[in-house]
Amino acid sequence: MKKLINDPADVLADALRGLAKAHPELDVDHEHRVIYRREPKAQGKVALLSGGGSGHEPLHGGFVGLGMLDAACAGEMFTSPTPDQVVAATKGADRGAGVLHIVKNYTGDVMNFEMAAEIAAAETGVEVSTVVVADDVAVQDSLYTAGRRGVGLTVLMEKIVGAAAEEGRDLAAVTALAEKLNERGRSMGMALTSCTVPAAGKPTFDLPEDEIEMGVGIHGEPGRKRVPLAPASEIAAQLVEPILADRDFTGEPVIVMLNGMGGTPLSELHLMYGEVAELLERAGVEVARTLVGDYITSLDMAGCSVTLLAADDEILQLWDAPVRTPGLRWLA
Repeated sequence: MKKLINDPADVLADALRGLAKAHPELDVDHEHRVIYRREPKAQGKVALLSGGGSGHEPLHGGFVGLGMLDAACAGEMFTSPTPDQVVAATKGADRGAGVLHIVKNYTGDVMNFEMAAEIAAAETGVEVSTVVVADDVAVQDSLYTAGRRGVGLTVLMEKIVGAAAEEGRDLAAVTALAEKLNERGRSMGMALTSCTVPAAGKPTFDLPEDEIEMGVGIHGEPGRKRVPLAPASEIAAQLVEPILADRDFTGEPVIVMLNGMGGTPLSELHLMYGEVAELLERAGVEVARTLVGDYITSLDMAGCSVTLLAADDEILQLWDAPVRTPGLRWLA
């Protein structure tokens, strides 16, 4: 294992210290491992909280800031945040209008966020609403979930719902929007290599040089199947076709994210996006917005994922709204 670390047991604590120094616009609670905006949004607006195991950066801490999250909980590598972390973050993020928890569909995440919501409500009276992201078409159930895994749609949801909360929409409205996005988004990923969790010191799974894992999860969970390594055009088809088979994306514009898993050069991601774009054009899918890069990663895994989100005027307007976070930023 070759990694830029000190002690494997201290990777998260060291990374959070570095994040705080690199981004003075963030405020890091090192005791609870929660990342906040240094300047909270106005009182009376809905707060957005997400989180999960570390190793998926910039998700989630890199999306704290104007137009996205108010706070993010950082669990240990590939490990759900504890209820105590989520309780602290819920209380710290609340601006008096309730808190929306955006939770990826993994059993530990769902259980711990649910428990924390009940505790926070009982202790402070804060109103908490929860949306569980479940967009992975690769497998219906996995070792880690009941139902579909939550993957790339999480990034798009945090951006779009974050803009709605910034506008001042109430908790019921931002929750309804998140549920609308959940129905409209689908994802599929693949891996060229395994990732290596620092505490383990070796690859999570064995993947021969001439094979790829189609439908891999963001923690290295098995996908649909292992297939021989193929040209990018064929790999793109194996990602796009299951998504289009699962939902009809014609008739409305779509937002497309071509996401890197952490170990793939941007040149290859752009090459893959070119193949995906051609496939969508041939399928009659109109692309309105694109995002290419590393946004929800799996440590050092080489590979990529595709996320499609059926958009309408409301969704596109919220997507285009200003955002200023370490991992995503643009002006209106």
